[in-house]
Amino acid sequence: MSEKTRYTDEELEEFRQLILDKIATAQEAYDELVEAIKNSYGNGTGDTSPTFKALEEAADVNEREANARLAERQRQFIQHLKAALVRIDNKTYGICRATGKLIPKERLRAVPHATLCVEAKNNRR
Repeated sequence: MSEKTRYTDEELEEFRQLILDKIATAQEAYDELVEAIKNSYGNGTGDTSPTFKALEEAADVNEREANARLAERQRQFIQHLKAALVRIDNKTYGICRATGKLIPKERLRAVPHATLCVEAKNNRR
């Protein structure tokens, strides 16, 4: 029996749904981070002492920077997931770009945007 070279249309559709669900969840988290960066919650420091106000403003800046980094990572994650949808449309999804073999379903369920099998990923280190 020959080795399977690509996933069936039904299997690709299963992965499409998984990825669409992950995109929705990731987009929601991204939107929350962007909202936090905008600081639309209105927690001002207008009635505090000048020293405390400076400390609180520094903490706010640090928090906004951390949220910005998290938002950027989330944005990149969404881009990777969308690229996986393109690979599904092209019927190249789940094929390791290093070995040309199918990436196991278990790995794709855990990391649906994976482009390398575990073996190839470990060899890159």
